[in-house]
Amino acid sequence: MNVEEEIIGMLESVLSLKGRGAGFQRHTPLLGAVPELDSMAVLNLITGLEERFGFSIHDDEIDAETFATVGSLADFLASKLAAQ
Repeated sequence: MNVEEEIIGMLESVLSLKGRGAGFQRHTPLLGAVPELDSMAVLNLITGLEERFGFSIHDDEIDAETFATVGSLADFLASKLAAQ
């Protein structure tokens, strides 16, 4: 499994990007750059990650930096998966 591809797929689905996610790369900015990524979308994305990968994400584990770029979100996911 490619973690970045998983993240991009989840972003595409949760944010209803209509194919725009296909152009996303590791350095693509998210929070503040993708209008669809508002506070409700962040919650939906967190819930989707928890359901898809079977782990819990606690409030103190995440901050704005987690959602700064595709890469930062992928790194967070990779660390959660490694801890399982």
